[in-house]
Amino acid sequence: MNGSLRISEAASLAFHTMTFLASNPGKFFSVKEISKTLSVSEAHLSKVLQRLARLGLAHSIRGPRGGFRLGKPADEVTLLDVFEAIDGPFKPTDCLMKERICKNGKCLFGDLLSSVNRSVREYLGGKKLTEVESIF
Repeated sequence: MNGSLRISEAASLAFHTMTFLASNPGKFFSVKEISKTLSVSEAHLSKVLQRLARLGLAHSIRGPRGGFRLGKPADEVTLLDVFEAIDGPFKPTDCLMKERICKNGKCLFGDLLSSVNRSVREYLGGKKLTEVESIF
């Protein structure tokens, strides 16, 4: 079965990382500092940060005083930008089955799945990092 909403562990990590960086604008943090704050693997975080940096959402500087910071102003980055940087384009599904089995274009759930996916996309696309309540 397909899921209605899929957010990978990497995307979840990216959301938290970007929120953390947004709560400390302009400041550089090492992977070690961020991983300690988020209680996550440095290796996994490093891969996520590399993707974010490749797309310009994070900025990195090498060296002893280097690290990562936001690559764009927090008010220009949506949660959808972060999601798609990690998981690719948001592709909603309106069926939980791999192959449609409901007849005549109808669905057991009516328009619930379409509605949920639309709401999630609108939320992610409409929520800037500056609007996310910081937990840090």
